[in-house]
Amino acid sequence: MNRLRNRLILIFVAATLAPLAATVWITNSLLEYSLEYSSTAQLDELADSLRVATREYYQHMRDGLRKSAERGELKPEQYASKDQAHWPERVKAFAATGKTEWFEPAGTEGDRLQYLVRRGDDVWVYSVALGEVALDRVTRQIRAANALVERIGALDLRRGFKLVYVLLAASLWLVALGLLVFLAHRISRPIQQLTAGLTRLASGDLNARVSGARDDEIGRAIRAFNEMAERLQESTERLVYLRQLSSWQTLARKTAHEVKNSLTPIRLTVEEMVARFEGSDRAFISQAAEIVVDEIETLERRIRAFSQFAAEPPVSPCPLDVNSLLQERVAFLKMAHPEVAYDCRLSESVPSAMADQDLLKGILTNLLENAAEAAGSGGHILGRTFAQNGHVAIEVHDSGPGLSEQARSSLFQPTISFKKQGMGLGLSIARKSALLSGGDIVLVKGELGGAGFRVLLPVAAHAFQAHTDRG
Repeated sequence: MNRLRNRLILIFVAATLAPLAATVWITNSLLEYSLEYSSTAQLDELADSLRVATREYYQHMRDGLRKSAERGELKPEQYASKDQAHWPERVKAFAATGKTEWFEPAGTEGDRLQYLVRRGDDVWVYSVALGEVALDRVTRQIRAANALVERIGALDLRRGFKLVYVLLAASLWLVALGLLVFLAHRISRPIQQLTAGLTRLASGDLNARVSGARDDEIGRAIRAFNEMAERLQESTERLVYLRQLSSWQTLARKTAHEVKNSLTPIRLTVEEMVARFEGSDRAFISQAAEIVVDEIETLERRIRAFSQFAAEPPVSPCPLDVNSLLQERVAFLKMAHPEVAYDCRLSESVPSAMADQDLLKGILTNLLENAAEAAGSGGHILGRTFAQNGHVAIEVHDSGPGLSEQARSSLFQPTISFKKQGMGLGLSIARKSALLSGGDIVLVKGELGGAGFRVLLPVAAHAFQAHTDRG
């Protein structure tokens, strides 16, 4: 269960619900207050007042027009009965009613008032302007106001405004909540993966790694965890190897001591036997004794190798120029293996390494000798230097057949070799020397088709500071 994500969601809900409720309450109060001022009651009263005023004004204008007509102050339009066929439609309509008088609006939008009077069979029409008051327009406006009042009265605007606002606010809040859930998942997921990786690492799984390509603080934490896990794995492997070396060294010391105690009397006895033998087969005995002595010397060399492997040499680390040291070892071994082509690819920016000079010479000599033996006549050897993740790296590659899977699995374990020139302890001693110098030796992919070895050494303090300043 993703607790961090749930906590983020709860924090968002707690932080937004109270402001949201307060906002809705305040907005509803403002809407209530504003809608009170926009009540349709005032519009209805205004329409009624306008209707009454218009009616009174119309009545007043009718009375005035009648009086003016009776006093002869206005000149009428006279329509004779003999011309009835040519009367306007409104005059014909008035005549058809049989009434003696009639008032009706006329002109543009009713801005004039007409007074129709029957004089026998004739019809007289008096007319007066109403000024700015257009009866038809006023009547239309009053009807529109009444219709608006009726329509608004049928609707509950206050409730509608509140409902729309609440729905809008709730929709926005839900959208924000969904966005937060998505972001919380994105934020908490890598943290959850990092926690799972830490749990695996704490339980002893040194291969625990967390995948993720982020550029924020979480991404830096993931990269730091992966680097820490990698270094812890390397340190654990080195510690296990050193413990194995300690056991192997104890066994080597005992074996060397026991074998040496047996070889010395055997050599002396054989030499005494040859010295005392005077028979006819002295040549055979001498040849046999030489073979036995030669094999004894071979065993003694192996005993010295075991003694060297079991010994704890003093380590005196100092800043070393790995380029010069690699070139010196290659030049030294060229004379011993003229049939092999050597090539050096040296980095000019590689910093100085902090290591024991004698131990590093022994490491490079062992790796170059093994490479020359693997490459054979006409083979090629490449030595290169470079800086890698705060270390100085020296690589040796050969064009030999490479290493089998079985050889890779026990590459640095001490074994007994019965080759004339091999002791079976070279790589074990070389890695031990690298570990004593604070570094290590690892197998890498060969650039020339054969085997490849990388020696990692710590950077000298002053060189590391200068390299960092340049970077």
